[in-house]
Amino acid sequence: MATSKKSKANASAAEIAPRKYCSNPVVPPKVLAAGVSNERAKLILTNISKWVNGTTLHYYFFDKKTDGDNVEYTDGTKEWRSWKGTPAQMDVVRKAFAVWKKLGIGLDFAEVKNREEAEIRIGFMQDDGSWSYVGREILNQKVNERTMNFGWNIAVTDQHNGIDTAVHEIGHTLGLQHEHQNPFAGIVWDEEAVYASLGAPPNNWDRETTFHNIIKKLDKKEVNGSNWDPDSIMHYPFEAGLIKKPVKYEGGLDPAGGLSLNDVKTALEFYPAVNPNKDIVITENISYDIPVKNSEQQNYIFKPTLTKYYTIQTSGKLDTVMVLSEKLAGNQLQYLSGDDNSGTDDNALIKIKLFRGKTYVIKLKVYYKPSKSKTALMVS
Repeated sequence: MATSKKSKANASAAEIAPRKYCSNPVVPPKVLAAGVSNERAKLILTNISKWVNGTTLHYYFFDKKTDGDNVEYTDGTKEWRSWKGTPAQMDVVRKAFAVWKKLGIGLDFAEVKNREEAEIRIGFMQDDGSWSYVGREILNQKVNERTMNFGWNIAVTDQHNGIDTAVHEIGHTLGLQHEHQNPFAGIVWDEEAVYASLGAPPNNWDRETTFHNIIKKLDKKEVNGSNWDPDSIMHYPFEAGLIKKPVKYEGGLDPAGGLSLNDVKTALEFYPAVNPNKDIVITENISYDIPVKNSEQQNYIFKPTLTKYYTIQTSGKLDTVMVLSEKLAGNQLQYLSGDDNSGTDDNALIKIKLFRGKTYVIKLKVYYKPSKSKTALMVS
């Protein structure tokens, strides 16, 4: 496990030259119903991009000659580029998944050969930037589309442009945002200097891309806690002249590299190694309490006595994501269906055909429920 060393707070401009940066796609923000309280909104927005604990995320590398797209240059010309990577590049990504897994988080990663089986679909389209959709946003992308891309050769000895890039992008897929956009960072930018730097090689970004990935502050409701971590794997390095405040970073800011201690802490908070709440075995047509607090998870085990269509539904006031999986040999889980009712007045609901003799796991991640709300889960 790589952890941070002392940050290069006073590094010279020569030491922190302009680098290639991650440029995440713009997606519409989550729209909450009118009347949602600030406390409720914060818990929803903090958790909504995160996965239910115990999820296995499957990743796939595009491998067909026809997998690719046109990259458009600033002069308006276009050039077709493949999404296929080299064996060395794919190995870097595999090692980056292993970096996260080594922390002991409650997520697993498995490489698959069919894109239809993958939540994470990885391309290596050069000159298209390195990026990833954030957390469960990847589920909204079509099966033949990338959810992650590496736009330069990450199979290099330079840590920042190599494995750190891959660890960073996987961090986005786990639901982590850019740390330099943390509203508690207190960074005051020389905005025109930032636009000029990012508009020049090697990034060649337009102003909108620069604003979205650097200058724009995250909503305080999206941020877990109030501390800023300049050594986070999710933080960009910056050369001299871009940051006005804090004054110590006027000469540049260079994260130590690798996962910081706070990165590790945050990952384990969202994805603890073991679910702290004991799984509840349930039967049909009985209402079961949801005995967890905000931001906690409860798992239920259901074994149908008949093969038929079932309704799985929560009751009471709560915001939650519910995921249904089938338990396979070796305790592997196969995702079947899910529902997210957060920010609405609806309850989580799944209607599906289940089979006698099989075992199903219902994972319920509660974002928010009022302290005196009576909540329950029923399979009928």
